[in-house]
Amino acid sequence: MKTFVLVSALVLSAEVVSAQDTDPEVAYNNHCRTCHTQNEGDNRLGPNLHQIIGREAGSIEGYAFSDALAASGITWDEETLESWIEDPDSVIVGHKMKPYPGVTDPETRAAILRALQPQETLPAQPEGSADQTDR
Repeated sequence: MKTFVLVSALVLSAEVVSAQDTDPEVAYNNHCRTCHTQNEGDNRLGPNLHQIIGREAGSIEGYAFSDALAASGITWDEETLESWIEDPDSVIVGHKMKPYPGVTDPETRAAILRALQPQETLPAQPEGSADQTDR
């Protein structure tokens, strides 16, 4: 009986996590936010993703991209980003986005892409206030 309850709890919790990953903000936070922000000019471990769709790969000043990414000639569109989110090694060999394993679930990738869609420009927030645009 204890085993059945434990297995049931694990299955149900996996379904909840999976369902949450279809929400764009949750998917972005779960898979991208550790290294990236969507705030223009705010590069962290990874470059900012502000208006990434339509941007040339490796083009943000002040961020040390890998030579492979900077020389790729890629302009990020939804199709290329989806491939990158699924398996970066299949898009550009020699990138620095390690140890990111990729996202195998197509619904989660679609949610991340929705989160990366251009947002309305929000006014700058006063220093020290909570940053609501950092997704």
